[in-house]
Amino acid sequence: MNNFFRVLKFSAQDIARNIWLSAATITILVLTLFSINTMLTVRVISDNAISVIKDKVDFSLYLKNEAREDEVLALKNRIEGLGNVKSVEYISKQQALQKFRDKNQNNQQVIEALRELGKNPLSPSLIISPSDTAQAPQLVESLKRLDSDIIESRNFSDNAAITKKIDYITNKINEAGLFVIIIFSLTSLLVIYNTIKVAIYTHRREIEIMRLVGASRSFIIAPFLVSAIIYSLIAILVITSIFFPFLSLLQPYLEVFFTGYNINIVYYFINNFWVIFGIEFLAFSAAASIASSLAVRKYSKI
Repeated sequence: MNNFFRVLKFSAQDIARNIWLSAATITILVLTLFSINTMLTVRVISDNAISVIKDKVDFSLYLKNEAREDEVLALKNRIEGLGNVKSVEYISKQQALQKFRDKNQNNQQVIEALRELGKNPLSPSLIISPSDTAQAPQLVESLKRLDSDIIESRNFSDNAAITKKIDYITNKINEAGLFVIIIFSLTSLLVIYNTIKVAIYTHRREIEIMRLVGASRSFIIAPFLVSAIIYSLIAILVITSIFFPFLSLLQPYLEVFFTGYNINIVYYFINNFWVIFGIEFLAFSAAASIASSLAVRKYSKI
C-alpha cells in the first residue's frame, strides 16, 4: 500500500513539474476524443436518417374513379402476393382529399382553388410499402408489369436511390473521419511519448538513486504508466464536460429534421455512456501505457 501511494506521489510530482507539457498532452487527447465522438455522432444521425427514409419508401398506383370496390380489393390481394411487399394501403377519393387538405391547410390559395373547383379532383390509390428497400427495384419492375384495367397511372419515387446516396455520403464522411482520428491518435501517442521522455529527464537523479538502492524495475516504471492513465482519465472528464453541451446545441436541429420521430442524440450518449466512454478510456489508457513503456525502456536504461 505504501508503494502504491509513493507511485501516485511520484506521478503527481511529474505532472506538476511539467504542467504545460501535461496540459498540451491532455489537449491533444481531448481533440482526438472529440473527433472520435463526432464521427460516432455522424454515424448515429446517418443511420437514423436512412431509417426514416426507408420508412417513407412507398410506391403508388392511382386508380380510375369508376373502379369498383371488389376490383380494388382483388388488385390489392394480387399485389400482396408479390414478393417484398410489407403492406398495401387503399386510399379512397375522400381520404386522399382529406389528406391533401390537411397537408395544405395553411395554404389559402390551394384551399380556395378546391372550393372553386367544386368537386374532388383526386383519384383513389393503392400505396405499396416494400419490406426490404434493398430489393425495391425488383418490386418496381413487378409493379410495372402488373396489368389491370383499373390502374390509371403509377408513381415510383426513387427513395431507394436516395438511401443509397446517403449511405455513400456517410461512408465517405466515415472514411475522412477515420483518417482524422488516426492522425490525432498517432499525434497523441507521439506527444505522450515525448512527455514521458521529458519526465524521465526531469527525474533522472531520482531514477539513478532508486536503481542504486535496489528499487525494482516495475516500481521505477509504474509512476510514468500512472501518469499516462491520469492523462487519459482527465481527457475523458474534459470531453464529457464539453461534448454533452455540444450535443444539446445540436439536438434542436435534429428534432426539426426528424419531425415526428423520437430521435434524441443526447439520450443516446447518456444511455451508452459507460460503453462509449469506458471503452475510450480503456483504449486510450492502454495506448498511452504502451507509449510510456517504450519511452521508459529507451530513456531510463533500466
